[in-house]
Parts: sequence; structure tokens; C-alpha cells
Amino acid sequence: MTTQPADAGPALLDVAGAAAHLGVSEAFVRRLVLEKRVRYYKVGKFVRFRSGDLEAFVDAGRIEPADLRARRSPPRRPRARRSA
Repeated sequence: MTTQPADAGPALLDVAGAAAHLGVSEAFVRRLVLEKRVRYYKVGKFVRFRSGDLEAFVDAGRIEPADLRARRSPPRRPRARRSA
């Protein structure tokens, strides 16, 4: 992981740092980059991430819980009787 002085702005994370930040494997982070699903920065030949961009990626995948009390099931149709 790369470190910078406190006044130099936000630190950039490498693939290992991004994986640790997200709690996933490095292979998953590389796949996100390959599929362009996460914002990243190229520094020469190296791929770097800002923690804020990683947080935005996580927030974009957020699913709000459903309110099951407000949900009503459709009325059931009666079954047709079989004649024997």
C-alpha cells in the first residue's frame, strides 16, 4: 500500500490495499478493473484506487430492505375441482 504525507491529499491504494479495504480477494478487484465496474487510476503501469471511489462502488450496490407489511399478495384463485 502506498502512503503519502498528510497534506498531500488522499492516499491511493494498490490492488492489495483495495482488496483489504473491501474485504475481498485481489483477484476480485482485478476483475472489477477488467470489467470497468469500479473507478481506478493508472499511475504509469500501476492501477490505483481512492478509498472514496471504493466506498461509492459499495454504495452503488446497496439494496434497500423491502417493507413486507406494505406488500400484499394477490388474491388466490380457487382451484378447479377434478371430477372422478
